[in-house]
Amino acid sequence: MANDAQSLDIAAVETYLKAHLPGFSGPLTAEKFADGQSNPTFRLSTASASYVLRRKPPGTLLKSAHAVDREFRVQKALSGSDVPVATVHLLCEDPDIIGSSFYVMDHVPGRIFFDPRLPEVDKPERSRIINDMNRVLAAIHSISLETVGLADFGPPGNYIARQTGRWSQQYLASATEDIPAMTALIAGLQERLDGIEGDGERTLVHGDYRIDNMIFSPKEPRCLAVLDWELSTIGHPLADLASVIMQWQLPPGPEGRGLAGVDRRELGLPSDEEFIANYCERRGIPRIDDFGFYLAFCFFRMAAVLQGVKKRALDGNASNPERGLKMGAYVPVFAKKGLESLGNG
Repeated sequence: MANDAQSLDIAAVETYLKAHLPGFSGPLTAEKFADGQSNPTFRLSTASASYVLRRKPPGTLLKSAHAVDREFRVQKALSGSDVPVATVHLLCEDPDIIGSSFYVMDHVPGRIFFDPRLPEVDKPERSRIINDMNRVLAAIHSISLETVGLADFGPPGNYIARQTGRWSQQYLASATEDIPAMTALIAGLQERLDGIEGDGERTLVHGDYRIDNMIFSPKEPRCLAVLDWELSTIGHPLADLASVIMQWQLPPGPEGRGLAGVDRRELGLPSDEEFIANYCERRGIPRIDDFGFYLAFCFFRMAAVLQGVKKRALDGNASNPERGLKMGAYVPVFAKKGLESLGNG
């Protein structure tokens, strides 16, 4: 089978798993998930088991992007903790097997909610689902890095500054047009960086925490697994919290997947303030000052990520090129919202 972002050499994968995954037996079939823009993701099925394979896309990639090895490591480290993750089995870093690195984990049956309005469930369950989302986020930030073996999972301190520098470089490397709002946002963030992390808080961070990166129980408002750990590192936890609020400020529907203009009380959903307050209570921390800065940072980082998706779509390396171009169209929108957040404080 052709070895590109849309396909998988099933024969090569089956041969590898037979040699390296205890208890595995074929025959093997594979089906690509439509979502998962950054790292192509496939469901692997046999007569007795179901797995998920996440691979780096083939082709020329930006430095440090598509870090499937980091995804594998963090999920392995969190196994058995208060943070629900899928059981990972093996990591293959030999590009000769299928053309790029990959890892294999258990398939977790459950519900993935792509719309934070949660139209699939009744009103009382909506608040419980969002409450569990809040619980899991606080659990991620409460993990003892030393206990789970992740003390060296990221550089010490200066997370926001480091990430701003990194994603500024990534954005410039994948830029396809001039976006004045993005240029202004990068400059505005740089001006505000001094002293913003004065508390020095340093925790595990997910890097892309939102409800559609979670699998919930088929019958209960309980998270069974947090997905897509590619951007995880050691950093400032408020970046993760702001990432949730950032998503909710986007338009509702399949493109924005947000809650802008939605009557949350009528739907049984918490306000931004209520979600933030519950998080602070769970972690035992005081009211957050200058939350707008962290929100602006999240809008900037997502704009840079989406620009990379757009560039890969144009280059023919995207997991889903058509959707990649649609997502890329949001780069100016995110940049403008980031500027608004920075001004609001």
